[in-house]
Amino acid sequence: MPRIIDGETALDHALSGLIAADPLIGELVEAGARPPLRLRDPGFSGLAGIIVAQQVSVASANAIWARVTARFDPLEPLAFLAASDADLRACGLSLPKMRGLRAVALAIAEGRLPTEALGAMAPDEAIAALTAVKGIGPWTAEIYLLFCLGHPDIFPAGDLALQEAARLALALDERPREKELRAIAEERWQPFRGVAARVLWAYYRIARHGREGAPVLGADAT
Repeated sequence: MPRIIDGETALDHALSGLIAADPLIGELVEAGARPPLRLRDPGFSGLAGIIVAQQVSVASANAIWARVTARFDPLEPLAFLAASDADLRACGLSLPKMRGLRAVALAIAEGRLPTEALGAMAPDEAIAALTAVKGIGPWTAEIYLLFCLGHPDIFPAGDLALQEAARLALALDERPREKELRAIAEERWQPFRGVAARVLWAYYRIARHGREGAPVLGADAT
């Protein structure tokens, strides 16, 4: 497996391998879709940031996240669990997000979700451990592995932005469904599927004339 994406050097190395395997990716990068690194801290803070960003605009997510991190510094499970509903509503969190974040914080605090061990697990095992917690769906787990743990070969095929970017980049008649896109990614981009996802998100922003292509469109409902 390629090295963990933990910095620009690792991203460049993986990107070179991906372009060698699929020249189309090179064309997308030359067109401006060179992906940003976009790393988050692992642990509760990283998971919380992903959950906050689900199914809201980038501007709204950034505003809510700024209030959350200002209220909780550092953002740790026990401190979050001690907060009242009023405290969390003041941060802009909806009731479903409050419930999801509390479930995740409790699982980490009780040791049911060993975030420090996830990086050493096989991807399927790590995803199973994450999705065993209420409030974490497959999309959230895959995004966590990509952007918090730097896994180079995770592809969140259920993300609508990725599906639309693949339709445009591959000149498909219709937007591929999750199963179809997963098969395409496995055939064309393994073992660099995570880097391909980053390129496609960057390409989506270009194709949509600056519209944010951050991985939020296909998020798990919370």
